[in-house]
Amino acid sequence: MNAVSQLKFDRSEGQSAERWKAGSSANGKNASLNVGPRLVGGTTFGRNDGIDKAQVVLLADASLQSLEECRKVIVGWQRQGLSLSQIYIAGIAESAKVLGEDWLSDRLSFAECTIGFSRLHQMFHDFSAEFVTEGRLEPNGYSVLLMTEPASHHGLGIFMLSEFFRRAGWNVTLVNPVDIHDFKRSFQSDWFDAIGLSVSTERHLLEIQTALPELMAGCVNASLCVFVGGAAASFAPEKLNWPGTRLLKGNALQAVESVSQALVNTERQINWTP
Repeated sequence: MNAVSQLKFDRSEGQSAERWKAGSSANGKNASLNVGPRLVGGTTFGRNDGIDKAQVVLLADASLQSLEECRKVIVGWQRQGLSLSQIYIAGIAESAKVLGEDWLSDRLSFAECTIGFSRLHQMFHDFSAEFVTEGRLEPNGYSVLLMTEPASHHGLGIFMLSEFFRRAGWNVTLVNPVDIHDFKRSFQSDWFDAIGLSVSTERHLLEIQTALPELMAGCVNASLCVFVGGAAASFAPEKLNWPGTRLLKGNALQAVESVSQALVNTERQINWTP
């Protein structure tokens, strides 16, 4: 989830043309021609069967072309034996970062980035059923609320995280609150074992920080574990050091493992008797 807190729309035709010249699928193929077998959609793999930078850029470029081009790249990776878990983390998520970096460096317009993000997001929806069943665990009885900051436009990362929680057997509630009042209602709307807050910008930091103590004190679950992550955890972790919360870093799979382990540790402490 890359943070894009301010919006720009100015873009020259020359810049767009240069983007396609420098980052086209054809150039992606030529750049990695000697690193591995050729794949459907023109992709290639390195010797470690991972998704290298050239493949990440290839998917980012495909997202600017069409949904079909995105599918070609992803299906090509699948045919080479990569799991959807690997594709989600090393492919789609990293391609979204490339789009965000290209926007910040003014190589792409906001409109182009929005189109690319939406197509990558659609891939999560299209492959959802296959992904969840690919390695699904039995229901573990845990419930998690995953929530963005109010009025967030950065839902790709947290949606991917929700898929990993679902696959791990969690009952998942995913919310994108429209404002701080909706944020508060969602926080206390039900029993949750854990709450994950995705913060991508600094717009609502003070509002959230001010609201959290009262919200946590009023929760039905007195042992609620609250985690804070998102892009802000990378570029401004010191601003997310809120009492009673835990900073969540790493990829989606690591995040699920961290939250699960935290709940196990919490339960051990509760059940422990001297």
